[in-house]
Amino acid sequence: MKDKSLIENYQITPELLHELVSEQQSKKYEEIDFFELCHATWKGKWLIIGITTAFVMLSTLYAISLPNLYKAEALLAPATEEQGGMNGLASKLGGLASLAGVNLGGGGSVDNTALGLQIMKSRVFINKFIEQNKLLIPLMATEGWDRDSNEFIYDSEIYDIDNHKWVRKIKAPFKSKPSPQESYKYFNKIVKVRQDKASTMITVSVTQYSPLVAKEWVDLLVKAINTEMKERDLIEARRSVAYLEKQLALTKVSEVRNVLYQLIEEQAKTIMFANVRDEYVFKTIDPALIPELKAEPKRGMICLLGLFLGVAIGTSINLAKYFKVRSLKRSDV
Repeated sequence: MKDKSLIENYQITPELLHELVSEQQSKKYEEIDFFELCHATWKGKWLIIGITTAFVMLSTLYAISLPNLYKAEALLAPATEEQGGMNGLASKLGGLASLAGVNLGGGGSVDNTALGLQIMKSRVFINKFIEQNKLLIPLMATEGWDRDSNEFIYDSEIYDIDNHKWVRKIKAPFKSKPSPQESYKYFNKIVKVRQDKASTMITVSVTQYSPLVAKEWVDLLVKAINTEMKERDLIEARRSVAYLEKQLALTKVSEVRNVLYQLIEEQAKTIMFANVRDEYVFKTIDPALIPELKAEPKRGMICLLGLFLGVAIGTSINLAKYFKVRSLKRSDV
């Protein structure tokens, strides 16, 4: 009688009582217990093991299929030269030097280093370097290296080595033969030039299928940038000398003639330094060696990543199935 009066007092109808019971059961299913998840994971262990095994096998096969890549690198330093007399002359005769069209400012070696680094990364220099050393085919058409024969393995779908012909199929505006823009982008992927801001040391590295070619390309690159910078300075110095000699023939003032003679002398020193120094801008501290060990691929890391992905995906699929069954049970309540 008491329960009946309680129900009547609170106006609890049988329908409302059924809704309260259903709500309590629904909350029970919504609560996720850690041990329940562990049980669900253990129950689906064979699914997780199967998916993980498949991922490990696929990642292993992929890692094995990748060719070895070797990295050669050289350590360079900015080449300095004795410019005390030149700097002193610039401080005394800066106005006349500017009038003559000659820059005698101090810190030339630092400026040349920064300029050399930017030129080494420029499209014009890289495309010229590829063309002069005939690197387009080994750069763009190889897919491996045969250690026994010490020869590249060429991709037959890109380049026909027997007929010496580019055969790759590609959509317009690209052509069968890679363009300078394509070769520039790929060259930057395998060649890295980095400068340590603290020590100003420069590291030049090349990653290639062949360890011999990697070392050879580093040497060629260092030589090419030194030659490029030397030729630029020689051209500028010779033009300055020609201009100064014209000015010398036009003036009769002894003070100005003395200044012009000194300017010509400094430009002659620049020409002399350029002609006698092979390492004009970058001096090799630690030359590139033929690498004995591969730099890439890291096959162990690839297999380990496959293992983690397999476990994660397998567990996710198993838990998704568990929550689906759980939601169906909740809807039946």
